[in-house]
Amino acid sequence: MVRSNGFPSDLEIARSVTPRPILDVARELGLHDDEVELYGNAKAKIEIAGIERLEREHPPGRYVVITGTSPTPLGEGKSTTTVGLAQGLQRLGLRASVAIRQPSLGPVFGIKGGAAGGGYSQVIPMEDFNLHLTGDVHAIGAAHNLAAAFIDNHIYHGNQLGIDARAVLWPRVVDISDRALREVVVGLGARENGYARQSGFVITVASEVMAILALACDLNDVRSRLGRIVLATRADGTPVTAEDLQVAGSMAVLLKDAIKPNLMQTLEGGPAFVHCGPFGNIAHGNSSIVADRVALAGSDIVVTEAGFGTEMGAEKFFDIKCRTSGIRPDAAVVVATVRALKVNGGVGRIAAGKPLDPALLENNPAAVTRGAVNLAKHIENVRAFGVPAVVAINLFPSDTREEIAALRDAALAAGAEDAVESSHFIDGGDGAKDLARAVWAAAEQGAPDFRLLYPDAAPLAEKIETIATRMYGADGVDFLPHAQKALAAYEEMGYADLPVCMAKTQYSLSHDPALLGRPAGFRVPVRDVSLSAGAGFVTALCGEMRTMPGLPSRPGGERIDIDAEGNVIGLF
Repeated sequence: MVRSNGFPSDLEIARSVTPRPILDVARELGLHDDEVELYGNAKAKIEIAGIERLEREHPPGRYVVITGTSPTPLGEGKSTTTVGLAQGLQRLGLRASVAIRQPSLGPVFGIKGGAAGGGYSQVIPMEDFNLHLTGDVHAIGAAHNLAAAFIDNHIYHGNQLGIDARAVLWPRVVDISDRALREVVVGLGARENGYARQSGFVITVASEVMAILALACDLNDVRSRLGRIVLATRADGTPVTAEDLQVAGSMAVLLKDAIKPNLMQTLEGGPAFVHCGPFGNIAHGNSSIVADRVALAGSDIVVTEAGFGTEMGAEKFFDIKCRTSGIRPDAAVVVATVRALKVNGGVGRIAAGKPLDPALLENNPAAVTRGAVNLAKHIENVRAFGVPAVVAINLFPSDTREEIAALRDAALAAGAEDAVESSHFIDGGDGAKDLARAVWAAAEQGAPDFRLLYPDAAPLAEKIETIATRMYGADGVDFLPHAQKALAAYEEMGYADLPVCMAKTQYSLSHDPALLGRPAGFRVPVRDVSLSAGAGFVTALCGEMRTMPGLPSRPGGERIDIDAEGNVIGLF
């Protein structure tokens, strides 16, 4: 399939390249053959023992996180920039690795499509990346749903733990967007079907089990964290854990292979680790710590991606992932596009699946300057953690020199170390060499003053308020009664020292997707707070954010099919 502008599709580009034997890619990282578990010729899992050996024998490389401005519904090319930058660093002679999330089937068959990058900066094989890969997401779903089945079975067989059936906190999961499953009733029908109660589904990538896998350091850590999951409470409010229910061991067995990070490669043959896929808007939005560890031990520099903008995935990267791993970042890259800044400057509208608004194709540097207040806030957010920021100007054919200059001037005025044009989508690594030079310079400088946004000892409500006021620019937070009750209960249970994972819209710095640019004079409503004791955080649900997405009126799955030769078609 070729795009209407004559440029080949991502799938066509991916299929034009024959992947290198993945064992060769692993050997270049310093891994031994017996530390690599092959899944065919183009993908593999890495044994945890191999990661630990590499860490003993090699100092870690530089650590760079890719984030961005507030995106439009089309996305601004963050994953593509992640891959393109790594390819550009390799063109400079550096050993560079990518660490990226595995996409959920929800967006693949829904509105966003795949997440392997795009054009000449993507991870291959593209079909494997976007679909089942090595089965990790299915293992996570099975482990999660096993605990759900144990809960209802325990209640049915006498409820010796005294679980309050109205206070079961553990939903079920499925990795397909399906709004009809947000609220369900289980146990209907005959008595042998169990105890009827209200429940629901969340998408698998929002499961606490996914978060545990992403934040654990090895299988023993996975097992320990699974045991700490709070599945329900008793009538007196005391927690019932997966350990209490004696299901944590079986859940760990289902995840014994999933904890091993997956190794793939970029279009130019460099290493790409693809492991875990928590959403950036409803989960913590970062790939796994174990993947970053093996990449850092085998590379001069690692480029990892955080979901959505700085106030979303990057804040969680710093405050949750780095807090957990103890690994300090060296630099951040803020991806910006002329298109997104125009939208934030009040020009044009973007709707996924519809033609681009003609207003966005007109030369309008004034709109870029107005919208650059959004970029300035995102740079400010990165610098709040003591991390140097480089702006990657992800180029589109319709961008003009005046618009690009306006973007660059705004980025430098806001405190970016540099703002560099990059044509990696069209030119691959060669188009990202200037960006690579700027990022390497910033990473070598490092972040000696790296700091977290809040201390462990701060109350949960104060942590939420700190994120909302400092990252979003809110005047404050309004806690709805249900959220207030949950916060009090979790602190009473002894979870006050946990960090916070904020769930909100990605399309605005605020909780309201209609508030573009750099909103001011708003307060963030927190309608509920959930506990992820095993993963080690609490999640605050802001505004109307849901943990189970719905499909759009024209799902992407309508265009995906199999041709007569058995090839996947229509996957973007």
